[in-house]
Amino acid sequence: MTPARRPTDRMPPDRMPPDWPFRDKTRRVTSRPHDWCVVDAGDGPPLLLLHGAGGAGHSFRNLIPFLLPRYRVIVPDLPGQGFTRSGARSRYGIDAMAEDTATLCQTLDIAPHAIIGHSAGAALALRLADLLHPKGIVGINAALGAFDGAAGVMFPLLARVLAVTPFIPHVVAKLWGNPATVTKLLTATGSALDAAGQAQYLTLVREPTHVDGTLGMMAQWRLEDLMRQLPTIATPTLLIASAGDLAVPARISRDAARHMPAANYAELPDHGHLVHEEAAEDVAALILPFLAALRAS
Repeated sequence: MTPARRPTDRMPPDRMPPDWPFRDKTRRVTSRPHDWCVVDAGDGPPLLLLHGAGGAGHSFRNLIPFLLPRYRVIVPDLPGQGFTRSGARSRYGIDAMAEDTATLCQTLDIAPHAIIGHSAGAALALRLADLLHPKGIVGINAALGAFDGAAGVMFPLLARVLAVTPFIPHVVAKLWGNPATVTKLLTATGSALDAAGQAQYLTLVREPTHVDGTLGMMAQWRLEDLMRQLPTIATPTLLIASAGDLAVPARISRDAARHMPAANYAELPDHGHLVHEEAAEDVAALILPFLAALRAS
């Protein structure tokens, strides 16, 4: 059963649209240093679902129904993004975010059976391996590679400049917060979302606090230590990639799996970076047997 709400739990924020996915299963949880927005639904072994940079827990809306019959799902919006209010803008790097996510799990009194992460959330899931000790990890189009060439230097530098520039999040939210621009941004990932999915991302892009949290995460994100640690991660891991991903090429997950002692790689022939949103049934068909094997072992 889902535990009774704690005194620190509150209902979703007023600014969350009434039709937001799983709004009725969403609660606010105070877990230092952040005021988290968390979907908590279902019964069974708990699964922790972690979204990528620029998204929110809503990105798992189509995958969650395939998990609920057997598992309890815990889906937080990451600090500063979605509807989670950040209590420390200096803690958007992967190590600090892993520590704060582990603290959230302690506050919720859960030990995740497995962690499922998309994009940067997959990197965070791997970083949590030695903090939460899950039985398994699933990465969906895991963002585990560095940008090539000059972009590897300039993009993080640009993100750092934007993240500390006053009013930039409000300017970005105003300039990009229109349907045409959001459609272009989503198309650039190789994914085709339905109208409801596009509208949800438009809601996020129009929120200056979400833009600020996304820029802050990009500015502070460093994967060098995690990449060096990949050969030491013995947690059973399934890395899923999609051949049409224009944001994180499938070779990133394929190469990472080669360096991990307990990793398997699976590739879907179609779809883009947001494959878990546009083809949730195909993704679930790979994840569910992996999770069942973990329970059997």
